[in-house]
Amino acid sequence: MNHESHSDNRLTNVTARLAEDPPLPLSSLPPAGVCSLHQVPSPESGPQRWAALSVAGRMRVLRAARGRLAERALEFPEAISPHLARSKSDTLTTELLPLLAGCRFLERNAARILSPQRLGRSGRPVWLTGLAAEILRVPLGHVLVIGPSNFPLYIPGSQVLQALAAGNRVTWKPGVGGKAVALLVALALADAGLPEGTLTVTEESVAAAEEALATHPDKVVFTGSSRTGHHLLRMLAEGAIPAVMELSGADAIVVTPSADLQEVAKTVAFGLRLNGASVCMSPRRLFATPTTMAALRPLLDAALATVPAVALEPGTAQRLSALLDEAVSQGAMLRGALQPQAQRPLLVDRASARMTVARSDLFAPVISLIEAESMLHVPELYAECAYGLTAAIFCDRKQEKMARLLGGMLNAGSLLINDIIVPTADPRVPFGGRGESGYGVTRGAEGLLEMTAVKTMLVQRGGVKLHLNAPRGLDAEAYAGLVQVLYGRGLGPRWAGLKRLLGKMRS
Repeated sequence: MNHESHSDNRLTNVTARLAEDPPLPLSSLPPAGVCSLHQVPSPESGPQRWAALSVAGRMRVLRAARGRLAERALEFPEAISPHLARSKSDTLTTELLPLLAGCRFLERNAARILSPQRLGRSGRPVWLTGLAAEILRVPLGHVLVIGPSNFPLYIPGSQVLQALAAGNRVTWKPGVGGKAVALLVALALADAGLPEGTLTVTEESVAAAEEALATHPDKVVFTGSSRTGHHLLRMLAEGAIPAVMELSGADAIVVTPSADLQEVAKTVAFGLRLNGASVCMSPRRLFATPTTMAALRPLLDAALATVPAVALEPGTAQRLSALLDEAVSQGAMLRGALQPQAQRPLLVDRASARMTVARSDLFAPVISLIEAESMLHVPELYAECAYGLTAAIFCDRKQEKMARLLGGMLNAGSLLINDIIVPTADPRVPFGGRGESGYGVTRGAEGLLEMTAVKTMLVQRGGVKLHLNAPRGLDAEAYAGLVQVLYGRGLGPRWAGLKRLLGKMRS
């Protein structure tokens, strides 16, 4: 059986289970096709009722959905794409577990994060006496989530839950191989009480994404390659549609002289094994001083020997071969070899930070070893790459302060000390990139706020409304005195301003 027919059978089986599920008739599921995308919700429609619910009411639905997702845990590894290099346990630990943790975070914190912010008298300008100010977080309306194929559950699922928590109607466009798991999430939400039409799952095709974009959503949350992201941004610019862009990475590991090198070698092996190194945060560059690198090389060789080979997409394999040829021609040495069927981890030794292979978002088990004269040179070498998703620094505990200072000089959305990838799944923290890795964040409080619009409420309750008075010839002098009283530097200028103001008021 080939991979495509295997994937189709899995999707067919999952869809059949959804249709047969006793607690929920198929007709009450959110529409799975794109034909419903052009429907405009009526005032009594499900999305309108969802937006009108209190945050606590929405969280009751998400809490119930979380329980249903947990009960159906073993269905997710069956629904996941067979093209992904992972075990059933990998799917549960890297996708479902963090998704449910993020759901619980919303249940516990969304009401507080989205609560109105009432501004008191403190800090209010004196010339706005009587003004009551309030900052509200309201639903955007319609959020389009375009998911990736490498993590089809956790990444878009977290974004969908946050968009729903904020009260939005959501369209979920899955990545290739992601529709089956998206439908499982949709089923759990519908069974938990999500109003019909509030969540739409489309097909996986590019045409489905284009049709969803044609409905002019109020915001797009995209996870994918930088190249696709650039194309999408050009389309969004035509309609002034805002977006969160979670794009590619070529993430770095910085090994300080005090680091535990055995731990570093194990970490690199983990990074090149996880999901077949098809992770936007997979390590692609490793910086160390010559002395540290010399001690690290044999440890890396031994650790990577335990990492299984992974099949590469034909286009990725061709690109990797070309980049390695280029690197070798420029003085690099390969530790490992290109393999036509299944690729084992490769070290591009004695690489330079300017080599294309060290600056590329390859989904392949390859990492470039780059020597730095000292740790002070690392920020300059790191900046040769335009991607800025995460950076990791390894040191002993006594050097943590130094690592923090060094990390502050690296253009990355997240800095990790003594670990990679996994800590970013903490649902409390936002995740996003810099430079070619995109902008905006998902997850955490900041990610939830990305799914809202700011509405400012200003209420005037009496007070002096000087702006309503017709202007007079002497008003400018009086106002200049008032400005000097309120904002002048030092007692002398303020006193002079007060005399100037009182003099004009008397006249």
